Amino acid sequence: GAEPAAHCYCGHQFGSFAGQLGDGAAMYLGEVLGPRGERWEIQLKGAGITPFSRQADGRKVLRSSIREFLCSEAMFHLGIPTTRAGTCVTSDSKVVRDVFYDGNPKNERCTVVLRIASTFIRFGSFEIFKPPDEYTGRKGPSVNRNDIRIQLLDYVISTFYPEIQEAHSDNTIQRNAAFFREITRRTARLVAEWQCVGFCHGVLNTDNMSIVGLTIDYGPFGFMDRYDPEHVCNGSDNTGRYAYNRQPEICKWNLGKLAEALVPELPLETSQLILEEEYDAEFEKHYLQKMRKKLGLIQMELEDSKLVSELLETMHLTAGDFTNIFYLLSSFSVDIDPSKFEDFLEELTSQCASVEELKVVFKPQMDPRQLSMMLMLAQSNPQLFALIGTKANINKELERIEQFSKLQQLTADDLLSRNKRHWKEWLEKYRVRLQKEVESVGNADAWNTERVKVMNSNNPKYILRNYIAQNAIEAAENGDFSEVRNVLKLLEHPFQEAEGFQEVKEDAEEEGATATAAVCSQETRSRQAYCSKPPLWASELCVT
Repeated sequence: GAEPAAHCYCGHQFGSFAGQLGDGAAMYLGEVLGPRGERWEIQLKGAGITPFSRQADGRKVLRSSIREFLCSEAMFHLGIPTTRAGTCVTSDSKVVRDVFYDGNPKNERCTVVLRIASTFIRFGSFEIFKPPDEYTGRKGPSVNRNDIRIQLLDYVISTFYPEIQEAHSDNTIQRNAAFFREITRRTARLVAEWQCVGFCHGVLNTDNMSIVGLTIDYGPFGFMDRYDPEHVCNGSDNTGRYAYNRQPEICKWNLGKLAEALVPELPLETSQLILEEEYDAEFEKHYLQKMRKKLGLIQMELEDSKLVSELLETMHLTAGDFTNIFYLLSSFSVDIDPSKFEDFLEELTSQCASVEELKVVFKPQMDPRQLSMMLMLAQSNPQLFALIGTKANINKELERIEQFSKLQQLTADDLLSRNKRHWKEWLEKYRVRLQKEVESVGNADAWNTERVKVMNSNNPKYILRNYIAQNAIEAAENGDFSEVRNVLKLLEHPFQEAEGFQEVKEDAEEEGATATAAVCSQETRSRQAYCSKPPLWASELCVT
């Protein structure tokens, strides 16, 4: 009869303080201590109502649970700090959900994910002490309870940062400053790792930021397919606040809110100075180190940031697939002969979007009459316009219209020729940089072997693309869980070729469900290689 144990926290959501939130669908089972002193908190997500469920039912459904289950494990095997998923269990119990928020609810199967992490404490855990916000008027539930803030801070530092506790046991301010410096560095490194695999979190609110630097709370996330620095994976993010290229600055902004929440235990002038000194430098250092590995620049540390930015610009101009182009670069060599170079160029450009794909990407999203009205409103009544639209959205729509118009005259041959020209220009710069590596070593063959090895352990062949997750979800919703197991098995080895990869077969008692799902699968999607560019239908997937 006891209430489930759940965590109370607050948060800044999309830039505004939302007041008390808390785990509305996650409850604690307890804590496990390992033989080597490691500590794991265990949660059930989706098991029912908690004290913080508000008007919701505390349940999660199959589609969101499969996404969290698979992505938690995918990130771990990519080497990125993350919470883990131990199990994903579904049932015949149903809840009603309006999947597309369009007034057409349907019954979905209740599902529970067992989540594991050293801790689920987050930046927002310290915002429960926040006084009334000057913009929203909301406040935390524990205003003026500095005794609890001290207790929470002592627990976090002594438990998860014991080396800092030991080094500064006689000076609380220095200890707290060292803690804030470390979480600043960890967060900078974490988001650098995200950027290097094209991962977009989707909802980087302060309540979704881990106090120990983990990727936490998998909702409308997405791995970027076609490289677009302004890619937004969350269909609910209308302003693009959490776009791919904004993740580093948003994480820094969130650290600023954590700094405010630590006052008076850490003076704001001290934490702000640490943030300015540490964050950008740590992010840029880690990002460039990782990018050098992805490009096989293992011998010399030169000014490579320009080469990286020019690569990304070339990817953007040619609408190249972020993951596959990085993966292919390991087969490029300094002394590649002309015929093989043409083959390589052909393979590289095959990973760029086709004319048909680009037409889907740049298809105008507004009715022309609506756009015309919005443009007139922006001129005649800027205040009203600000309530229903943004200048950035209008400019993006105008850009879509312009690009879509140009695509009507563009042939496949013209596009291929243009893309090859762009890639030739960058590959020549890359070749020159690799040549400098060769000149600095005694054994070029040994260097090249090591270069390819480093590249292949930093450029994944398999990521959890939205269409792969969707195929697994659709099969599972029809009773066939083998595709979830297949995808999980693949994501456990993201850097390896799928040689000898065997699809996981269900137990005999599930054969009937499997047969049903197989029919459904044939009717919906044709099977595609897990490492291929997304099919055209994938561009219509929207995660909110």
